[in-house]
Amino acid sequence: MIARLRSTVFVLWMAVTVIPFALAALLLSIFVRGDPVYWVCIAWLHVVIWGARVICGVRYRVQGMEQLPSADRLAPVILAPKHQSTWETFAFPTLMSHPLCYVFKRELLLIPFFGWAIGRLDMIHIDRSKRAEAWNRVAEQGRQLLAKGNWVIMFPEGTRTPRGSQGTYKAGATRLAVTTGAPVVPIAVTSARCWPRKSFVLRPGVIDISIGKPIPSTGREPDELMREVEQWIEAEMRRLDPSAYTAEAVPQ
Repeated sequence: MIARLRSTVFVLWMAVTVIPFALAALLLSIFVRGDPVYWVCIAWLHVVIWGARVICGVRYRVQGMEQLPSADRLAPVILAPKHQSTWETFAFPTLMSHPLCYVFKRELLLIPFFGWAIGRLDMIHIDRSKRAEAWNRVAEQGRQLLAKGNWVIMFPEGTRTPRGSQGTYKAGATRLAVTTGAPVVPIAVTSARCWPRKSFVLRPGVIDISIGKPIPSTGREPDELMREVEQWIEAEMRRLDPSAYTAEAVPQ
């Protein structure tokens, strides 16, 4: 009951705070594009993650930040994280030193304020019903954005998976990596501990994020490369959240 009440307050917090930040981003985008608008939007994400911690008791800890390349501002990187929750879509931009470019379904652009704001950012929004057209858009825009110093982030499983489960790893991220020569950084995240998919009830706890070593893509095949990404992520998930992967684990 308390978790539901706190979660309701948190959802209201997001709904109220998104309006001024989205309006500021939209107004700023009339005069400038790129990084300034992006960092206004990321300021709101900091507010969201702060609200999740203070209102709902959702904390996090990160290991492996030193794995991320930092010497070269324009070094291309493709992030390939585990996807369990809405939480990581909000949290990753607040953690990374480079602007992130998400690949997402274009329907999100219709969400009032939130969708309007992300529509002004350097993101890749696709029509999933047109697969060939969608890939061409990912390849073309992904190459351009990586060249600017943005990092592309793609969830290999495509959709959120329940705690303790494994979705089908699709090779979109590694296909882009092989096409552009960018390394792939696998990331494990246990966000379903606190924010299960298809739920707005947040539970107090700690979310673990583990960042793996960049995997070179040169000379690799996309499917083979994705199998390596998958093996690292799933092994790391079982290390970070072993109770979720036992036969006795309660389904989430």
